[in-house]
Amino acid sequence: MNNESPSSQTFSLTDSDATVAFGARLADALKSGAVIYLLGDLGAGKTTLSRGIVQAMGHGGNVKSPTYTLVESYELSGQSVFHFDLYRLADPEELEFMGVRDYFADNNVCLIEWPQRGEGFLPAADLIIELSYDGHGRQLVVEARTSRGQTILTQLV
Repeated sequence: MNNESPSSQTFSLTDSDATVAFGARLADALKSGAVIYLLGDLGAGKTTLSRGIVQAMGHGGNVKSPTYTLVESYELSGQSVFHFDLYRLADPEELEFMGVRDYFADNNVCLIEWPQRGEGFLPAADLIIELSYDGHGRQLVVEARTSRGQTILTQLV
């Protein structure tokens, strides 16, 4: 881990277990909700990170990528978590038809893979997390974009 700026941190993750563990650390900081954009190539670990978050928040079952359904919902201890995968979204306007705005209440956690495909129909991110390959492991860059995002990032370092 190294400091890049007060609003950005880089973390090295050795394997998928480390990615899940980082997700669990992040989950502890999400008690008041957040909108998190997840960026990275196919297979970079976006869904693995999401699994770590959702399971740490209390979901005991499988966490699968919502590639075909666009969103998976989890009601966990009084908090809603929505995991979006917009990879197969043909037109961002489809989000309006599915009532996307209803998902973004203040205390909800919204994890959004491929957010660039929903541009113009998604709220601003509190955090942007970019995952990339780093040898056999992954590099994860967390950037805070709001004061809520900065509070979450501060809890991670």
